[in-house]
Formats: sequence, structure tokens, C-alpha cells
Amino acid sequence: MELNFTSDNIHEAAKQFIAATAHYNVFAMHGDMGAGKTTFVHAVCEAMGVKDNISSPTFSIINQYTNQNKQIIYHIDLYRLRDEQEAMHAGIEDCLYSGNKCFVEWPNRAPGIFPDDTLHITISTIDMNTRKLKINL
Repeated sequence: MELNFTSDNIHEAAKQFIAATAHYNVFAMHGDMGAGKTTFVHAVCEAMGVKDNISSPTFSIINQYTNQNKQIIYHIDLYRLRDEQEAMHAGIEDCLYSGNKCFVEWPNRAPGIFPDDTLHITISTIDMNTRKLKINL
């Protein structure tokens, strides 16, 4: 499945993404720096009813949000981690296997810790305003 989106229709794309991936909990978000991974996760969290301040987890590594239904959503950024061992020490596995929704940027930093049913998503730049989201179902 592929979705193209811009900042004008990112919220509609987020809703389509949620509907298409409802049976998955762990999402490995692939894409170059600046491709829009964090921006898209932000839109998905809003569409899932998160009212908290949604921000990049680059420095915190793990951000935890709760939506209006009291569901926990993790937004994780592995960019600053060196390897799987460091990811395990940071508690990433606890999030991935919690049964909660987890969106993980830079999953290639610790590929061996992900559950088998992880859904891999690739976001790429089409032009200055347009992004392509590819869901590997």
C-alpha cells in the first residue's frame, strides 16, 4: 500500500494509515533524515486522539503518550543509539513487546530486537511538499 501526502492532507493520510494497519502494534519507520517520519507520527498520534504535547524523541529516545481512551502510544527514536545492546539497556524491548502501539524511527540501529510481526513503513521525499508512505503489508 502506498499513500502520497502533503502538509495539507497529512491528517487524512494518517486516518487512512490507522485504518489500514489497525491489527499491528509495532511500526518501524524507515526514511532519510528530513523525510517526514516524525511529522507523520505526530499526525497519526493526533488522529489516534493524543492530546499531549507530541514532540520528537531524538533526545529522550522514548516518548510515551496516552490518548482519550487511556491507550498508551510509544514514539521511539533510535538514531542516537549505537546498537541493539544500547537499545535493550534503554528499555526499548519493554515498549516493543508491551502490546501498545509503538512507532520507531531509525529501526536499522537495532534490527534484531523487533517482534516478527513488526510492520515496516518507508517514507520518502517526492518533492519539497509531497511525501510517499509505503506500507509493506
